Amino acid sequence: MTRTLVVGAGIVGLAVARGLQRARPDDEVVVLDKEPQVAAHQSSHNSGVVHAGVYYPPGSLKARLCRRGVGLLREYTQERGITWDEVGKVVVAVDRGDEARLEEVQRRAVANGVPGIVRLGPDGLRDLEPHVRGRAALHSPTTAITDFPAVARALADDVTTGEGRILLGHEVVAIRPLRSGVEVLVEHAGERTRLAADRLVLCGGLHVDRLARMAGGDPDPRIVPFRGEYHLLAPERRDLVRGLVYPVPDPTLPFLGVHLTRRVDGSVDVGPNAVLATAREGYRLRDLALPDLLETLTWPGMRPVAARHWRTGAAEVLGSVSARRFAAAARRYVPELRDADLVPGGAGVRAQAVGRDGSLVDDFVIERLGPVTAVRNAPSPAATSSLAIAEEVVARLGR
Repeated sequence: MTRTLVVGAGIVGLAVARGLQRARPDDEVVVLDKEPQVAAHQSSHNSGVVHAGVYYPPGSLKARLCRRGVGLLREYTQERGITWDEVGKVVVAVDRGDEARLEEVQRRAVANGVPGIVRLGPDGLRDLEPHVRGRAALHSPTTAITDFPAVARALADDVTTGEGRILLGHEVVAIRPLRSGVEVLVEHAGERTRLAADRLVLCGGLHVDRLARMAGGDPDPRIVPFRGEYHLLAPERRDLVRGLVYPVPDPTLPFLGVHLTRRVDGSVDVGPNAVLATAREGYRLRDLALPDLLETLTWPGMRPVAARHWRTGAAEVLGSVSARRFAAAARRYVPELRDADLVPGGAGVRAQAVGRDGSLVDDFVIERLGPVTAVRNAPSPAATSSLAIAEEVVARLGR
C-alpha cells in the first residue's frame, strides 16, 4: 500500500487529500496539521467570495485553475448543501485612470471565458447597485459567495469517511529523504514521532516555504505575511450594497484594495487593507513573533519591495489606525457611506510569496522535489480553485 502524507488541513490540503483518495482508493492518506481544528488560518479568514476569474492573466495557472475550480466548487456545494449565492460583482472605475485599466480587466475576463461579462456606464451601474457611483464598471453576474469554512469541514468529513486520517495538533518539525520515499518528524503533545511515507504533499500556506526548505527546496521565494483588516457595515446600512463592489486593480500590486463584499450571513465587509504583519499568524496589530519578523526583514527581496511600494505601505498603515481613512476609501465607490457606518470587523493574513529579486509572486506555484510536492504559492483565489488545485497536484503525482 502506498502512503501519502499531506501537510496542511486548510481547504487546499483537504481538497488534495480527498482528490488522492478518489484517484487512488487503495492508498493510505494522512493529513497533518499543527492546529487543533481544520481551516484555522487563510481558509477561515477570507471574504467568502468565489472568484470567477476576471483579473488573472490568460494562460496563467491561476486563470486556468480558477475557472475549473469554480465549476467543481459549485457542484460540490450543491452536493453538500452548502450556501452558494451568485450575488454578482461590479468592478468600478471612478476616474479616467481606472477607466483605462478597466479595458485590460475586460480583455482578461473575456479571454478567460468568464460568462456574462458586461461593460456598464453610470446608469447601468446605478441600476445594479443604486448607491454605487462610477464612470464605468464591469459586471460579472456569476461571481458568487459561499461558506469556505463549511466547505473545508465537508472536505475533512470526506477524507475521514474515505478511511483517511486527519491528525490535528501534529506539527512537522523535520523532513528527510529516505532511500525510497520520505520521513517526517512530527511533534504532538510534547512527544515526537517519525512517520515514513512514499509521498509528501506540502500545503502549509503561511509556513509552506519553511516546510519546503526542510525538504531540501529552494529558500526562494519567501512567504511574507500581510495582514488584511476589515470593517463591517453597520446592520442598518447593509442595504448600501447588494452584491460585491470592487475597485479596478493596480497592475503593480497583487492586492485588490478596499472593496465591499456581502457575505452569506448578510453582513457586508469593507476592506481589506494590506499591512505587513509582524507574525505569520498575526491577526492583531499587537501580535509579534520575532523570528517571523526577522525572517521577513532580512529577506533580500524585501528591500526592493519597500523601495518600490513605501508610499502605498504608508497609506495602508494609516488606514490601519484610522477608521475615517478606511471609510474615505470606501466612499469613492459609495458616496453615501458615512464614517459612523463602519464597525470593527475581523482580519486575515495573506501568505505573499516574495522572490529574492523583490518580485511579488502572483501565480500559483507547485514544485516537485523528488517524493515531495510543494504548493509554494497559493494566494487568492486558492479557496475558489481548491478542487482544481487538487486535480493538478494529483495529476503531477502520477507523472
